[in-house]
Amino acid sequence: MDDFRFGPVELYLVGLPGARPEPDTFRALKELIDRGTVRLLDFVLLTRGADGELDVAELGEDGEPLGLDGVPPIAAGLAGQEDMEALAEAVPAGTSAALVVLELAYARDLAQSMAASGGEVLRTERVAAPVVNAIMDILDQEGE
Repeated sequence: MDDFRFGPVELYLVGLPGARPEPDTFRALKELIDRGTVRLLDFVLLTRGADGELDVAELGEDGEPLGLDGVPPIAAGLAGQEDMEALAEAVPAGTSAALVVLELAYARDLAQSMAASGGEVLRTERVAAPVVNAIMDILDQEGE
């Protein structure tokens, strides 16, 4: 069996107040990358001015490292213009958003192991962290 070159990929659109994120905003992402849990495929900063004009900058393009120093995207440009335009509609005037494309390296290893034993991942579902935490809070309260 051939090794999987890539695992599942997720696109995150992270809303940020103001025109530029704080320097440590992506510290946790950098730590995940450093540990090999995820790989950064692409990163684009979308900034919508007060006038509604959209500015698009690739990671490091404007000289700001955004806390991801030394982590070049593996596939810069993977998030296409059409993706950016569609997602940019969610960015209000006077704010910015990071479009982060991540490969879930741990899931690549899991899918590869399953395939090697004859299994096949047919479908995955993602439940957003705020939803999981709200449900767990309710369950914890009911168990008191």
